[in-house]
Amino acid sequence: MKHLARFSAASFAFLAVSAGVASAAWNPEAYRDVSTLEFQTVGPEEGEHWSPVWLVVIDGQVYIRLGSRAAERMQKNTKAPYVKLRIGGEEFERVRAEPAPDMVERVGQAMGGKYTSDFVVRYFNHPLTMRLTPEP
Repeated sequence: MKHLARFSAASFAFLAVSAGVASAAWNPEAYRDVSTLEFQTVGPEEGEHWSPVWLVVIDGQVYIRLGSRAAERMQKNTKAPYVKLRIGGEEFERVRAEPAPDMVERVGQAMGGKYTSDFVVRYFNHPLTMRLTPEP
């Protein structure tokens, strides 16, 4: 009987903790005013690496524009096309990062409208523009 009581208490505690750890809900509109996100790539030599980047939301989709170093990490990512993502105080374990060459101009314009220092940053090399979409 003691064992049953311990088991029930442990089960209840596990369920209570599990219920409090609800998975984050992807909501691009809530990220519209967020300045940066971090994505994690896993390089064949360097392992896990978190990269902070600017983001924009266009037509309900989250986009990032990567400089040379971040683009290289993304291209060497052993988990491709997936990354981990931190945004708006939430973390997503499996986010598809897809090149979006058709959005380069719109993302560049949106970055310029959102970030005042983009008047300088826009002249740096940005070889990769990506759309981020979480997967269950």
